[in-house]
Amino acid sequence: MKAILLAGGSGSRLYPLTQVSSKQLQAVYDKPMVYYPLTVLIASGIREICLISTPQDLPRYQSLLRDGSQWGVSVVYREQAKPEGIAQAFLIAADFVGSDDVILMLGDNIFSGGDDFRRAVTGFMGGATVFAYHVKDPERYGVVEFDRTGKAISIEEKPLVPKSNYAVPGVYVYDNGVLEIARDLKPSARGELEITDVNREYLKRDKLQVWRLSRGFAWLDAGTSSALHEASSYIGTIERRQGVKIGCPEEAALVRGFLSIDEFEALIGHMPRCEYSEYLRGVASEWHRLHGEQR
Repeated sequence: MKAILLAGGSGSRLYPLTQVSSKQLQAVYDKPMVYYPLTVLIASGIREICLISTPQDLPRYQSLLRDGSQWGVSVVYREQAKPEGIAQAFLIAADFVGSDDVILMLGDNIFSGGDDFRRAVTGFMGGATVFAYHVKDPERYGVVEFDRTGKAISIEEKPLVPKSNYAVPGVYVYDNGVLEIARDLKPSARGELEITDVNREYLKRDKLQVWRLSRGFAWLDAGTSSALHEASSYIGTIERRQGVKIGCPEEAALVRGFLSIDEFEALIGHMPRCEYSEYLRGVASEWHRLHGEQR
């Protein structure tokens, strides 16, 4: 399975911050926002990633993420000249996806807790899998309606009267049929290729699975200034209390086996002395302790 990481858009809701830096490069506590979805993808076992962003922002992502080999993955880049909806990502990255299944993740969505995504990717058997997260303001999102047996029966985009409190977060798993579905989409009233229309098509074909995210799982949408602040506060609180960092692609790559311990320590050796590198040195020390190896 391959992955598309969508980090485009104008970031108008974060103005004037986005006058100097892309939305997904803004700091969420101590890391760039894009590190959080990237880490989820690596932890889910994804090794081929296509990042989509604007022509002016792509060089910044290339400077930050390079080709991904430092984490044992491959990162390639595609331009989104004009934002025309989330589903546009499949048109832009069709050559990258090829004949594979694909997971699409939005670069401004932050997830913490549980292994739902890893299990969903590992157990994917075709069709489409989306996720449902209980929120108090579902009218802001795509909303899933369930019948009495728990089966999804409808999905609406930002409904005035939501039929449930379950919103669809910005991560979607599809078989290769999504490329054809995306090509056949018509723009919505707001002129965009809607991801909800993709999900409705899979629902119509009875090929949509909706995975309710477990209790204790956190989903943060950092698309506004207040949400960005809240996300930073949440991440900072969890990290200080648990002593474990969220959103470290280096650690995810080590745990997943994409990096050996020697490669991991060599990577740390190229970092400046800071809280981030000191944390990773602690991860290396713990790895040696657990595996009974002397440094």
